[in-house]
Amino acid sequence: MRKVGTALGCLLILLWCLLPVAWIVSLSFKSQTAITNGSPGFLPASGDSAGWQNYKDVLDNEQFRRAIFNSIGISLIATALSVIIATLAAYAIARLEFKGKKFVLTTALVIAMFPVVSLVGPLFDMWRAFGLYDTWPGLIIPYMSFTLPLAIWTLSAFFREIPWEMEQAAQVDGATSWQAFRKVIVPLAAPGVFTAAILTFFFAWNDFVFGISLTSTERARPIPAALSFFVGADPFNRPASLLAAGAVVSTIPIIIIVLIFPAQDRRRPHLRRSEGLSRGFHRDEEHRQEVR
Repeated sequence: MRKVGTALGCLLILLWCLLPVAWIVSLSFKSQTAITNGSPGFLPASGDSAGWQNYKDVLDNEQFRRAIFNSIGISLIATALSVIIATLAAYAIARLEFKGKKFVLTTALVIAMFPVVSLVGPLFDMWRAFGLYDTWPGLIIPYMSFTLPLAIWTLSAFFREIPWEMEQAAQVDGATSWQAFRKVIVPLAAPGVFTAAILTFFFAWNDFVFGISLTSTERARPIPAALSFFVGADPFNRPASLLAAGAVVSTIPIIIIVLIFPAQDRRRPHLRRSEGLSRGFHRDEEHRQEVR
């Protein structure tokens, strides 16, 4: 009975979460005439279906293709830089003892929670003065400012669970400090690195405020901002079916990222062996403490 209740609860949550997505997919296959006339059905009625034409029109649109290219490039660069810097910073915070460590972590968390809207005005003036307005770096820098603290928090929690005896053992076997960090510590923290990368990519990909405030042309405008300018031939009758098709296409990279990172984690058997060693070190440490 408990299993049935759990299954029903999970099913209801899935339906609640996926219903808006299913409705967007349904709209993307309807013709613009059917939407204008108020087609009430979930599935396109006979004569109301546009088939794949909406997707073809969206992908043929130069503005949409440029926005997808901008979003992919900006999000990947911001994710790579944030994860690399956050990995080094989190390692230093977890490994070293220094005054103000808690203050640094608390400050990082406060910065991550800072309201994005309050920074748009100052950044607009600064970026125009520095020549960063309407450029890729003009979006990458603010994305990193908000994703770095979150990534540092996530990774520092993973690094704190790593037994440092493994790093010392690697150095006794002849590895340098950098080799011990790269070949022993980083693989153990790989699940945290993947988590930080996914969170960073989500923030950069879904951002709308910075995207629409710090760009003015298609040169750097990301996909969320570009969709708001996608008005079609008649600005008073927005092409809802084309917008739905564009929204569906823009979610595909997110789905790919979510599927790729956990798959990469599962395909690394040495990580599981390292995690087993880590758990063994923890058990040995607990045993030694019990004996004492």
